[in-house]
Amino acid sequence: MRPGRTGSAVVDLRDADEGEPDHAPRPAGIATVNVPLDPVGTPFYEHWTGIDNLGSPLYYPAMLVEHPEPIVAAVRAIADAAPGCVVFHCAGGKDRTGLLALVLLALAGAAPEEIIADYLLTYQRMKQRYDELGARDQLAAVTELLATRNTTIEASLASTIASLTMPDYLLGNGLSDAEFAALRARLTA
Repeated sequence: MRPGRTGSAVVDLRDADEGEPDHAPRPAGIATVNVPLDPVGTPFYEHWTGIDNLGSPLYYPAMLVEHPEPIVAAVRAIADAAPGCVVFHCAGGKDRTGLLALVLLALAGAAPEEIIADYLLTYQRMKQRYDELGARDQLAAVTELLATRNTTIEASLASTIASLTMPDYLLGNGLSDAEFAALRARLTA
């Protein structure tokens, strides 16, 4: 964290061409950091777009192993943000956001069942938005997709959480000791 900086930060996990510009300017003191989480243009992206359109936790373990850089970059943006509130988002509120939340909650020491409950809560909280857009019930859609792969949301997430060793994952993939200390302080203060 940089001394003397205060305010809030928004970490936008969408690809640069994915979002619309803000309809109104952000208030002073709110910084926006764009950290695209999807490795667009890679074989990984093409592969998983064909399986689940990167719309379920099924791709999380592969993403963590094959593309740790964007995950660490998003964590770094949170660690380096000025003192104050930090929020992060993607387009749907459950996929990229869900992966980053899983990583942060695992680092903070949340129990696997708490992380899974947090992920599932997103479906409930986002239901009205998807209804307004005329989109299919996302919980039903993801549940059905994972059933074709002989798994469930809960089992997929539990497997991902069990494979994630913290803080070794972040430190081994480029997060510095100073960034880790700043992140830990932000998550536990």
